[in-house]
Amino acid sequence: MRLLVSFAALFLSVALLQLSTGGVGPLDALSGIALGFSRAEIGLLGSAHFLGFFIGCWWAPRLMGSVGHSRAFAAFTALGAIALLAHYILIGPYAWAIMRVASGLCVAGCYTVIEAWLQAKVTNETRGRTMGVYRVVDMSGSLFSQLLIGFLAPAHYMSYSILAMLCCAALLPLTLTTATQPETPDAPRLRPMLAVSRSPLAAVGVVVAALSSASFRMVGPVYGQEVGLEVTQIATFLAAFVLGGALAQYPIGWLADKYDRRWVLIWLSLAAILSCASTAL
Repeated sequence: MRLLVSFAALFLSVALLQLSTGGVGPLDALSGIALGFSRAEIGLLGSAHFLGFFIGCWWAPRLMGSVGHSRAFAAFTALGAIALLAHYILIGPYAWAIMRVASGLCVAGCYTVIEAWLQAKVTNETRGRTMGVYRVVDMSGSLFSQLLIGFLAPAHYMSYSILAMLCCAALLPLTLTTATQPETPDAPRLRPMLAVSRSPLAAVGVVVAALSSASFRMVGPVYGQEVGLEVTQIATFLAAFVLGGALAQYPIGWLADKYDRRWVLIWLSLAAILSCASTAL
């Protein structure tokens, strides 16, 4: 418990960051519909986010190795706030796509910094529970960011300004914490195949999770709009998706500390297949 308390500033930064960046995807989708963007253009915004995410995954370790954890986090967060505020300076799907590249870079960079910080401080005996609490905080922020959509007017500058303010607020806990940050690591190059060789099952699991959950953030609002849901109902629909994941995090972390993590992942995958099949039927 003392270890988890020492991470309080990191967890608060994660919550604020997720409140901001977790809401921009659905808000962009609803704003795009209000502004007359086509489905392909709305899809482009989601794809642009993950292009930025990929760039951030490549750049974040290098920047963190050059300037340290706190400064790298500040740089990425500032980039995300600029991208949010720019939405109502230039209005159009292609301009917004460029801004979504910047926001994706922000998310990837900030999460790389925070997770590197956590991994440097935990042991294998506490890793599952610590990461479980981290994911609960992360997904709770995501849950509330989906509910926030019900109160943010689509295609309105004030909505993006609120998200930008939350993004800036994420700077405060991590940069003001008195906890000692980890030693600045060497700047490594991105080696995706290293992850595959170390744990093929985990690599496949990440790909499957990305294909399913990431696309839902952009498709969900469009689907809700077309079946006649109100904005508040769309927010609840999106939040319910996140809630199930948030509730599972700590118990799964506990199981992962007690049992072979590969078998925990396999059983979770089977449970997800059954859940999706029952929903479809």
